Amino acid sequence: MPESARPPRPDRRMLLAGASATAALAALGFAPEALAQQGLRLGEAESFGFDALKQRAREMAAKPYQAPPSPRPDVLERIDYDAHGKIRFKPEMALWANGPSAWPVTFFHLGRYFQKPVRMHVVEGGRAREIVYDESYFEMPADSPARELPRGAGFAGFRFQESRTGHPGRKGEKLEWQKNDWVAFLGASYFRAIGELYQYGLSARGLAIDPAVAGKAEEFPDFTHIWLETPQPGAEFVVVYALLSGPSVAGAYRFRMHRGKGVTMEIESEIHLRKDVERLGIAPLTSMYWYSEKAKTTAVDWRPEVHDSDGLALWTGAGERALRPLNNPPRTMASSFMDDNPRGFGLVQRDREVGHYLDGVFYERRPSLWVETQGNWGKGAVQLIEIPTDDEIHDNIVAMWVPAGPAKAGATYALRYKLHWLADEPFQGDLGRVVATRLGNGGQPGTTRPKGVRKFMVEFKGPALEAIPFGVKPEVVLSASRGSYSYIFAEAVPNDVPGHWRAQFDLTVEGQDPVEMRCFLKAGDKVLTETWLYQYLPF
Repeated sequence: MPESARPPRPDRRMLLAGASATAALAALGFAPEALAQQGLRLGEAESFGFDALKQRAREMAAKPYQAPPSPRPDVLERIDYDAHGKIRFKPEMALWANGPSAWPVTFFHLGRYFQKPVRMHVVEGGRAREIVYDESYFEMPADSPARELPRGAGFAGFRFQESRTGHPGRKGEKLEWQKNDWVAFLGASYFRAIGELYQYGLSARGLAIDPAVAGKAEEFPDFTHIWLETPQPGAEFVVVYALLSGPSVAGAYRFRMHRGKGVTMEIESEIHLRKDVERLGIAPLTSMYWYSEKAKTTAVDWRPEVHDSDGLALWTGAGERALRPLNNPPRTMASSFMDDNPRGFGLVQRDREVGHYLDGVFYERRPSLWVETQGNWGKGAVQLIEIPTDDEIHDNIVAMWVPAGPAKAGATYALRYKLHWLADEPFQGDLGRVVATRLGNGGQPGTTRPKGVRKFMVEFKGPALEAIPFGVKPEVVLSASRGSYSYIFAEAVPNDVPGHWRAQFDLTVEGQDPVEMRCFLKAGDKVLTETWLYQYLPF
């Protein structure tokens, strides 16, 4: 369990947000009539501000980590997947169900898979009150184990519902806020948002501590406390504050989130290390990649493709745009893309063809998530962790920024960035983009295919390729960490789509060590496409 900087207040200090509390709430600037009709139980008021939260994190990091007691682990273990699914927050109990915010807030219940309580607070006028857990907020069966939890046990997380005025859905219909949400914070420091195609997919995290470090277990720090700032009437954004805590870290976060075409989050964080960290992951993104059209192997599933994301997109400090298609490797692999003050990176879902998935869970609608850096991030690397998986239920992909230099106890990291949850990257030029990667046996049709030779077909599409004069073929520019290339040429994809070209080449390589590959198209001195980066794992 994560540290709780302050223990839960005893029940005698709790106030009911009803008629008896009206005067006190009014004095603090809350909307007492709205809270009273919801029946939310509130704790006593305390002053709150982001500077004070950062100071609190700073003080916590100077002290040993202390995990808070769990509210009845024996009961939580009995709230399994099925039991948890039968517990539903009552929409009429939502924070701001009747304003002033356009986006009501509902809460997740604790259970076997979410056993760490998160202390929720509502803020207005620089004063904060804890929203105290009560089973009456939830619909649950009469025999649910959740009824055995103590008063004030806490919540597992929260989510923002769609606008009370009705956000327009994919087909233009107004979405019912009671049945639709657009941001969810649940589990450790994980959170995610709906994209412009109205589908959840990959997740983001507050911080990653030592993922895929040999001989060390990954640490998952938690958002232990959340503060929800009451918006002004008519506000087009929401603000959330979070306190992060774990054995190696304490930190303060501010999220300013806007629901528009997709979701945009402006994030400011201040992180303090309690202990040395071998791999410190800033702005970590977590996704799932099982398999795609890239390589044809013996079928492990009936669907053509299964993945939440299919590539890591990069925009370097020097201005290079690149895409690294994802792998499901035979063993855990960590790749580093060194940079100085990167402009951004993200895990993207570029394949949007419904016929490439066919299973009705809408992988073709999963959002792409782009990290837009702000300020000077200095030197470091975008690191990609790929973990073997044999099912879609496991998140096996992590992308993050790892600052250069050792992450030592006592160090502080203050960073700002934006997260864009969209169908595609938010900042695109006219370069041709990688739209498909296909592998097959090397050599030529009608001949015996040589061993150790692999054929690659890399497809690009974009405005710069549309502008190529008729009869002119772009040049394929290739490099590899080892091995040799042959049968290299570019051709238009025979589908009559303007600006859709492919590079074809064979790679001959011995041994099973990874091969780092690069490819792009150019005409004379003009680069026409982003750079295709690929890690080939010979078999």
